[in-house]
Parts: sequence; structure tokens; C-alpha cells
Amino acid sequence: MAKRTKQTNRTPRWSQAKLIDRAKAHGAKGAKVIDPKTVVTEQWVRWKCRYGCGGYGSSLVCPPRSPTPDETRRMLDGYKRGVLFEAAEWQGVKPLAVSLERELFLTGYYKAFGLGAGPCTLCEQCAFDEGCRHPNDARPAMEACGIDVFATVRENAFVVNVIRKRTDPQHYFGLVLVD
Repeated sequence: MAKRTKQTNRTPRWSQAKLIDRAKAHGAKGAKVIDPKTVVTEQWVRWKCRYGCGGYGSSLVCPPRSPTPDETRRMLDGYKRGVLFEAAEWQGVKPLAVSLERELFLTGYYKAFGLGAGPCTLCEQCAFDEGCRHPNDARPAMEACGIDVFATVRENAFVVNVIRKRTDPQHYFGLVLVD
């Protein structure tokens, strides 16, 4: 008869330092462990997507199909910690969020969920009626869910400014909710 191993319902408890280290190992330029209560959600943010982003309505992870600010706030309120990170370029934010989310999930943080930046670029044409072709990699952008990225990153002591000239430094952020 095979011996049964005792299963536990314990989720690991990684330190802030380990969470930051793992985010950097996945490619983050910088990372901070934050309280999700510091994530600012506002109704106007999705209007900026609607009137100003060519990606509006182009995929299942963009408005109007992405979660509303109210849905996002309720979801954020179910978490105690998140990792806010900065990436070198906007195309790297979603893959970084997905890879960190996956590592956290496989380690036992079953609630881990990542949010990226910008419109989805996984497919040339979204398969709306058939569902997402890349559900393991597709994640909504923070702004697509009504998160005021500027206010959130400033609240958490990152630097971000409006880009006035092409030569101005650009900053790209993502968020992985942990537990």
C-alpha cells in the first residue's frame, strides 16, 4: 500500500525582498511590494482608451471587454499584496507579468494575477467569438481595467511623467497581485 503524504493548505509566505528579487529575475528594472489599496481606480481612465488609443475594442483584454474600474476595485480589495514593477519597454510588461504570475502560482500563490500595459499584440486579429487563442499569455493592461497608472506609481514612489518629447525618458509599469 502506498504511503500518503500529508497535504497542507498553507500558501508560502515570500518576503518582500524575495518578491522583488523574483520580479527582477523575470526582467523588471525595478519593483516594489505594495498594498493593493494604493492602486487608484477611476472611471475616466477607460475613456482615455476609448478616445485616444488605437487599440480600443481590438481585443478581449481591451475596453469595452476588459473589467470596469468598479470590478477592478472589488478584485483588488481581495488581495493583501502586489508587486508593482517597471519594465524597460512596453512590449515587455505583459510577458513579465505573466511569467511572474506563473511562478507565483506554481509556488502556491494560487490567487496570483498579472496586469500589463498597452493593447494586446498576441494576434493580428482577435478571435472574439471563438475566445482567446492565447489565454495563458493574454492579460489586460492596468489602464484597460480603469487603473490610474500615473497616480498608482506615484503613490508607490516610482517616477513617471508625461512624455512631452520623443527624447523624454519613458516608463512602463505592470502589476502582479500576489495574495
